[in-house]
Amino acid sequence: MKDPRLVRLAEIIVSHSLNVQPGERVYINFQGIATKDLTAELIQLITKKGAIPFWYFNDPPLFRDFLKEVNPEQMRSFTDLHRAIMKDVDCYIGINGTDNVFEHSDLSPEKLMLLQNVYKKEVVFEERVPNTRWCVLRYPNGAMAQLAQHSVEEFEEFFFRVCTLDYKELSKNLDPLKDLMDRTDRVRIEAPGTDLQFSIKGIPTVICAGKMNLPDGEIYTAPVRDSVNGTIRFNTPSLYKGEVFEVVELEFSEGRIIECDCNGNKRKLKEILNSDGGSSYTGEFALGVNPHILEPMKDTLFDEKIYGSFHLTPGNSYDDADNGNKSAVHWDLIQIQRPEYGGGRILFDDVLIREDGEFVLSQLLPLNKRDRGDLF
Repeated sequence: MKDPRLVRLAEIIVSHSLNVQPGERVYINFQGIATKDLTAELIQLITKKGAIPFWYFNDPPLFRDFLKEVNPEQMRSFTDLHRAIMKDVDCYIGINGTDNVFEHSDLSPEKLMLLQNVYKKEVVFEERVPNTRWCVLRYPNGAMAQLAQHSVEEFEEFFFRVCTLDYKELSKNLDPLKDLMDRTDRVRIEAPGTDLQFSIKGIPTVICAGKMNLPDGEIYTAPVRDSVNGTIRFNTPSLYKGEVFEVVELEFSEGRIIECDCNGNKRKLKEILNSDGGSSYTGEFALGVNPHILEPMKDTLFDEKIYGSFHLTPGNSYDDADNGNKSAVHWDLIQIQRPEYGGGRILFDDVLIREDGEFVLSQLLPLNKRDRGDLF
């Protein structure tokens, strides 16, 4: 018997997130055997709609074996092959159900940079993101439940609830915030260890309500590249390149990160932030508004949507909110501003718009819908 939650999730992905049309080619990249049932549901639904599904099983341990031995010429050929495939599809679905989120933790910095600066840069940032309709999501397996520190059954219930949010209502409630951000010049953020200022003038604002990520629930733009000044302390652990970074602190001057610190591997932090010419500048500023996601779980796809949070991103900007910064890095670092995390304030053009994670302007109050039930 089919799990009705999978049926509902597949319908959201195919009809709401991607709006798949007859004749279109849909590339499904699924990782981890646990994702097979959802992939099967997607294949059936896409085919029923008259589109053409193409699926690729990406086994993380096998990919790691490849990365351990790959040389630059092999990575170039591998990238060219995958980029050609991506050029030939209309939609992309990425389902990550890896059994070990630390699978790449022992790979050399050189191999990780090769993966980031060649494959991810060209296939993901230069081809998939700007040229396809795409949706990426995690899958509720044992590894994800461990990250969240809950049982698999409990995490599954959480996962399906946050991923099947009423995204049409959320999008409607985000419209006034988009209008406000489109009219804003100066942003100021104040919190423990944080006093940061930058401009978002002239940078488009994008509502994220189930179109590209599941779960979803954010609204993003980008700082004017050279406008960021001050200090910021992120209070959410971040798993990036196979390592956990905690209490990341950054100091900016004229848009560039000039000092950094963290609880963890500071040497690796500096390597990431100096990967290329754009990695020490920012490419995104976003507010998280999913009412069901309250606590971090070291998975960016969830953590960047945390209710009462924002994230600031060293690295690449998106084409639809382009500040001119290009990089192989795109690292969403998150600060939660609810009282239990130390609080904080966000001001637009010297007007307070959010305090301690709650919006204060009347037109934004419908976004204050923090889950009050027993969801973790």
